[in-house]
Amino acid sequence: MTIDHEAGTGLGAGEATPTDAAATGQPAPIELTEAALEALLFVAERPLSRREIASLFIADRADVDARLGDLEVSLRERGIRLLTSGDRVELVTSPEAGAAIARYVGSDAIRLTPASLETLAIVAYRQPVTKSGVERIRGVDSDYSLRSLVHRRLVVELGRADAPGRPILYGTGFDFLERFGLTSLDDLPALDADVAARLAEEGSSGGPGTAGAGRGESEGDAVDPLQETLGLDGTDDA
Repeated sequence: MTIDHEAGTGLGAGEATPTDAAATGQPAPIELTEAALEALLFVAERPLSRREIASLFIADRADVDARLGDLEVSLRERGIRLLTSGDRVELVTSPEAGAAIARYVGSDAIRLTPASLETLAIVAYRQPVTKSGVERIRGVDSDYSLRSLVHRRLVVELGRADAPGRPILYGTGFDFLERFGLTSLDDLPALDADVAARLAEEGSSGGPGTAGAGRGESEGDAVDPLQETLGLDGTDDA
């Protein structure tokens, strides 16, 4: 890959020249264009924070947000998308290209046990949530399911809750968004009002295994619709 270094064609009043920048030990600003931003995200091996982007270009945060917004719009009808998770962004392939890409790389569909599907669905909509919060909804121990999802990077540790014992808070990360073709958590389909209300109620009441009327009600009435909303199919494989 070659890099085209174009010479500058003039400076406005008060702008620093490359010589001035070198003399002060500070790098010269780089023009923050949509094309330059796209190229940077294309070669990045990990998601970049908006602060990192601003630092690389020596640009204002507002300018970074504006260029990211422009890039997101420009990519909507193309084969890649701008994926956003909190303060971080990266380029990913579009959901429409998923079948062709999976065939090329020989990827298999996600294979999760029904228990893992239940847990993932709860985490996706209740995050940040503790293990005990998941267990209150499922009505059973969820330690293995959570560890399995963390291992697959579909669930990530977000920090610690401000509660006795400082339990781990779980949520979804970039891998979850990529796997399910989402650009942000805002793209998660809306839940039925009754299901959402039940999740909120069961997730905040009692201890593990005391969710509402018990496992039958919480799993059948709340978790199954979550699985359907995410478009997940359970298997018997671990």
